[in-house]
Amino acid sequence: MKRSLVTRFLTAAATVTSLTMIAATPLQEVKLKDIDGKDTSLKAYSGKVLLVVNVASQCGLTPQYKQLEAMYKKYKGQGLEVLGFPCNQFGAQEPGTADEIKTFCSTKYSVSFPLFAKLNVNPPEQHPLYSVLTGKDAAFPGPIEWNFGKFLVGRDGKVIHRFSPRTQPDAPEVVSAIESALKAK
Repeated sequence: MKRSLVTRFLTAAATVTSLTMIAATPLQEVKLKDIDGKDTSLKAYSGKVLLVVNVASQCGLTPQYKQLEAMYKKYKGQGLEVLGFPCNQFGAQEPGTADEIKTFCSTKYSVSFPLFAKLNVNPPEQHPLYSVLTGKDAAFPGPIEWNFGKFLVGRDGKVIHRFSPRTQPDAPEVVSAIESALKAK
């Protein structure tokens, strides 16, 4: 009995330590996979302004892909990267394979911005990227409400804004925040 209590305590302590380490991990160092399954991280986008979005193909908000692509094309030359992270946690609205997601995005919305492997944005199987973005020590903590939640990350790798899923990518507050972030050096 004593051994099982000690084992459970040590397991719980290791879990807390792991979660603390994830929360303390700089955003750029979180390990990711791109939509083709290749290992990557946000280091590839160092010095850029990032709009991190959890996306889905069968959601009422899916038409935001069009606005996200327009923002990407308009501001890419100034240093903006729109990064799409497919997620199937909300109403199973992203059931497709990586190839199906890529095909849908390119044929339906002409998406050219980077897409990543499908991941979970909320517990219990939350990806470390979203642990950093939404954890208790994050700039804007709290669970993701739905598909198309948006985080704006400055050139320094710090999250500077969080926008709700229903906030359109071309809403004045999003455009203003992106333009301000692009001007900051």
